Amino acid sequence: MMDFTAVMKMKGAWDTFTRNHPKLVPFMQAVGREAIGDGTIIEVKVKSPDGKEYNTNMRLTQSDLELFAQFKGMM
Repeated sequence: MMDFTAVMKMKGAWDTFTRNHPKLVPFMQAVGREAIGDGTIIEVKVKSPDGKEYNTNMRLTQSDLELFAQFKGMM
């Protein structure tokens, strides 16, 4: 059973996050509709406040897509 208070707290945090980063959700929706498939490469770059960079990438597989579909079905 889910704790209703925890769910509401999470929703409030998500609402704040989306207000702070309004372009992220539309970007992810467009990527999900138009660019995700077997063999898609996702790259992530993070730059810390002191200027250090961290980079990685991954190539999506069919099992990744199946996992994403399961998450999507839960929402």
